[in-house]
Amino acid sequence: MVKLKEIAQYYQLELHLAERYGKCFKLYTNKGNYALKELPAERGVDFVHQIQHLFQSGYNRIVPVYPTSDGRYAVLYDSSLYYLMPWLLNDEKEDYDGKHVKLFREVARMHSITSKEIPIEQKARQEHYDEISLRWEKETEFMEEFLSRCEEQDYMSPFEQLFCLYYHESSLAIRFAKEKLDQWLEQSKEREKVRTVFVHGKLSTEHFLYDDRGTAYFSNFEKMKQAAPFHDLLPFLSRKLYTYPKDQEEVYNWLDLYFRHFSLRDEEMSLFLSYLSYPTGIIETTLKYQAAEKKKESSYVRRLQRHYWSMKNTEYIVMKLDELEKQKEKAKQEAEGAAQ
Repeated sequence: MVKLKEIAQYYQLELHLAERYGKCFKLYTNKGNYALKELPAERGVDFVHQIQHLFQSGYNRIVPVYPTSDGRYAVLYDSSLYYLMPWLLNDEKEDYDGKHVKLFREVARMHSITSKEIPIEQKARQEHYDEISLRWEKETEFMEEFLSRCEEQDYMSPFEQLFCLYYHESSLAIRFAKEKLDQWLEQSKEREKVRTVFVHGKLSTEHFLYDDRGTAYFSNFEKMKQAAPFHDLLPFLSRKLYTYPKDQEEVYNWLDLYFRHFSLRDEEMSLFLSYLSYPTGIIETTLKYQAAEKKKESSYVRRLQRHYWSMKNTEYIVMKLDELEKQKEKAKQEAEGAAQ
C-alpha cells in the first residue's frame, strides 16, 4: 500500500484501497476506480512508444493509458514500470461465439488501419526460407529415425506405440507445410515489399474488455509489435485448437470473418497455412520424450494425444482454407481466359 500510494500521487489520486489481480491492481481512489498495471522496466519504453504509434495510426479502440501530472505515461518504481488505465466493468453479457466474433472483427480493423508496406530484399526471403527448411528437414529426419527405432523394438512403450499410430498423419502434415512454404517463396518472388501491421501479441478475449456502454477495447499491449498479421492469428489458434477433437466450424467462421475484413494476399495465406499446419507439438513432445532420462510414460502419452487432437482440429481449418484458395485461383484463371 505504501508503494501504491506513492505511485497514485503521481496521478494526483488519493488511494483508499487496492486489490491485486495478477500483475494488475484495482485502485479505489477519491476520483473513482482505476487499473494499475506492472511490467518490467526494460519493456516499458517500447510499450509507451508503441501505444503512441497506435494512436497516431488512427486506431483508438484500446484501453487508454493516463499520463501522470507531469506528462509521463508510466512511473518507474524499483525495477518495474507502472501505468494507469480506467477500470472497465467488463460485465457485458454475451455468448461465447458473439464475443469472439467481435474480437476478430476488431482485430481485422486494427490490422487494416495499421497496415504498412516495408521494402524487403529477395535475399532476406530466401534466408528465411532456408532457415525454416533446414530446421524442418532435421526434424523430419528425427521423426523418421525415431519411427525406425520404435519398429525395431520387441516391445514398444505406450508412447512409442502411439507415435507409430500417429506418424503417417504427422508426416502428411509436414509434407503439406513444406509444400506451402515452397509456394510462398515462389509467389513472393516479384514482391519488393512485405506488409506488416501492429499485432497485439497476446490476442485473447481476456484482453478484450467492455465499458459500461458495451463498447469493446483491447488491453494488455505489452507485447505489441510491427509484424505480419499471422503473428496474432497463429498463437490464438494454437490455444483454441488445443482441445479434444470437435467440430471447428465456429473457429473457421471467426477466421472467415477476419479475412472478409482484412484479406491476406496469396503469398501471405500460403505462409500462414504452412505455419498453421506444421505439427510442432507432436515433434517437440517426441523430442522431449527421447531426451528425458526418467520418462513419465502416462504424462507423455497424454501430451502426445492432446497434440494429435490439436493437429486434427487444425487440419479441418487448413483444408477448408486451402480449398477456398484453390477455388479463388480457379476463378481467377477462368476470368483471365475469358478476357483473352
